[in-house]
Amino acid sequence: MEIGTEVKILAKAMIKQVDRVISDLTRQVEHFQRAGGNPVCVGIVGINYADRYVSHEKDKTWPTDGRKYKHPIQEATDAESRIRATAAPAFDEFVFLRFKARNEPPFLFEWIDKRQTELDYGAVLTRIVRKYEARF
Repeated sequence: MEIGTEVKILAKAMIKQVDRVISDLTRQVEHFQRAGGNPVCVGIVGINYADRYVSHEKDKTWPTDGRKYKHPIQEATDAESRIRATAAPAFDEFVFLRFKARNEPPFLFEWIDKRQTELDYGAVLTRIVRKYEARF
């Protein structure tokens, strides 16, 4: 293995999931490294910053309410901080993709800061290529 990438997307109920996500991310790096060699390990985490969100399960919907069911924007910063502090250091490169998606008609999607997202993603790709060339 030369490059290993793990992707996680947090849309809602992030704090409830964050410990599992961190564990999944760090275990995946261990898996990449067990495969042999010195792979470039890349982590990508999408985090939803929407002001509300609706989950769908068959015909049932589960909207956030800001109280019992927190809106994504209420948890996004904390989830990102915890992942940055705990999981990101295990990777050679790590990028957060911040977005807004409510998961309700008309199912709009937008980047929090499209230009900054493009710059961050491009910078990570450049560093991955440099690390790849140095290792292989």
